Formats: sequence, C-alpha cells, structure tokens
Amino acid sequence: MSDKGPDLGWMDAGTAYFEAQVRGADLGRPSRLPGWSGRHVVAHVAANARALGRLVHWARTGEERPMYASAEARDAEIEDLAARLDAAALERLTRETSEELRKALGELSGDQWDTQVRTAQGRLVPASEVVWLRTREVWVHGVDLGGRFEDLPGELVDALVTDVTALWARRGEEPVMVLRPTDRLAGRPTAWPADADGLPEVRGTAAELAAWVTGRGPAPDPAAPAIGRWL
Repeated sequence: MSDKGPDLGWMDAGTAYFEAQVRGADLGRPSRLPGWSGRHVVAHVAANARALGRLVHWARTGEERPMYASAEARDAEIEDLAARLDAAALERLTRETSEELRKALGELSGDQWDTQVRTAQGRLVPASEVVWLRTREVWVHGVDLGGRFEDLPGELVDALVTDVTALWARRGEEPVMVLRPTDRLAGRPTAWPADADGLPEVRGTAAELAAWVTGRGPAPDPAAPAIGRWL
C-alpha cells in the first residue's frame, strides 16, 4: 500500500464489470444465488456501497458508524429496494452509490487508512480493507448476474480462493482437503492451504475452484465435500 492508500484498480475494474452485467441482465430472473433475483443482487450491491461508505466515514472522522443497524435491517433494505425500484432505477442507484463510495475513499489519507473499523461480521480490520471488501462484492456478484470466474484477473481469482480458505481458518474449521489448481505456473498458488500435507486433493482450474468454494458452481471433483454460500 502506498502513502496514498491501497491500489483501487481491481475495485474500479470490478465496478465496471458489475455495471456491464447489470445492463445486460434481465433483473427479474433468478440469479445464481438461491432465492435472489437479479433485482436483489443489484439492490444488495448498492446497499453494500452505502454500508462500506459508513466505514469510510468512521475512518475519516473518528465517528463510529456500523455498516448496518442489524442483520434484519440489512435484509429489509435489500427487499425494499428490490421490490420498489424498477430495473432502470436499480441500475442508476448502483452507479450512484459506487461513485459515492469511490469519492469517499479518495478522501482518505495517511493514517486514516489504518483506522480500525468493524465489518458486518464483527471483525476489526483497517479501513484499507474496505477496498478489498468492495472488490470481491462487485466481481463475484457480477458473476451472479451472468458473468464467469474465467472473466476475472487470474491473481484476483487466487485472492478470492485465499479469502475463502482464510474464512474457514477464522471459523476454526480444520482443513479437510487441499485445493490444487491445475492451471497455475511457478510463482502462482499451487495449493490452498499451502501447508496441508496428506489430505485429499480437489483439482480443477483456479476459476472452477473459485466458483465452487464461493457457492457459484459445481465441485470439480464429484467426491468433494459440500460447500455453502460464502458471499
């Protein structure tokens, strides 16, 4: 991270990718998330921008602002937006909220990036982490609207799988398998987790593994254990 803050390149590219998927999607149809239409996905991504903006405000001013008042309030906001706004209004809302978040991030500087803020899951992270939280939202939910993990930059796919396996570790879930991408060269990840020896392996391309561990695609190996929704 530079003195000016983290690199926003992945986030900006993901925002453009998500917005392109919104424009090309029939938002009334089911998304890849069970129980959610495309309208729900777009409403969620717009609400997420606002929620992360509250963390940015916290970092900039020192005034603590939670992402959501409660899990119930989060869900109610998504349902309200999805039911009340038509496709054009939802598209406009996601664009406006993304621009607001981008502007707010541009106003952070110096030590503000290191300010500890709390995610919706209760985890304390530096404000710089907001950039990654938004990055994964726009790319993965772009896939939910009709994209593919093969569309994502390779290093971003690796980061997503690393993020999922880190979540398993935080939950205290011992590794029961090794994820081994079949399309990675030297210098790129060869397995997740890297230090697990003697465990069964699940092999597939990095994109296939990412789709599976995030709950967006089938397991590359029929014998692999079930995986729940991640994001």
